[in-house]
Amino acid sequence: MKQSVFAREELHLSWNRCWSGIGAAGDGEALRHDLIAAWNEPQRKYHTEQHLCECLALFEEFQHLAANPHEVELAIWFHDAVYDIKGKDNELKSAEWARTALEEAGVSKEKSQRIYDLIMATEHSAMDTLDTSDKRLLVDIDLAILGSSTERFVEYDRQVRAEYSYVPGFLYRRKRKQILQSFLKRNPIYQTPDLKLRFELQAKRNVSC
Repeated sequence: MKQSVFAREELHLSWNRCWSGIGAAGDGEALRHDLIAAWNEPQRKYHTEQHLCECLALFEEFQHLAANPHEVELAIWFHDAVYDIKGKDNELKSAEWARTALEEAGVSKEKSQRIYDLIMATEHSAMDTLDTSDKRLLVDIDLAILGSSTERFVEYDRQVRAEYSYVPGFLYRRKRKQILQSFLKRNPIYQTPDLKLRFELQAKRNVSC
């Protein structure tokens, strides 16, 4: 997996590009600051600004595959914006935050709903919900960590364990194994041909270990 090369300046450029690209009113600076603050909350170990930057860096490489690139990029910004370690509805709350903020900024209900739906696709709950190429691209970008280098995958595994440090080891290992096996059962893990070519084999190696 391509390591994040995003700095704060590049985050700023990414935000301005997608914010203006969807026709939002104003510069959205306060919202951007709120989002970055959310991504840096202390309970996060994996779902941090590092993950945001890795996703945005990968999107920059594959944005030509998006039907509505500004919408996908903005969905990346919001997709884990709400992250309660014990929460069961983080994607829903993140999607609702996005839709409310966008409609308040004058974005059409149609675009706001598409972005909401993109974020909800990152629940990774059912393949049949990936009914657009943009949903498939976003989900593949979110899951690209599974196909990262062995070193990065080990780091990712440790980061996820740290987020769930309150869970007893035997329970965590059992649940974690179930989650990883659910990705293997997708066969293929990645639905976008370009990302499948890049990450599929390494992801299967990592997840099978």
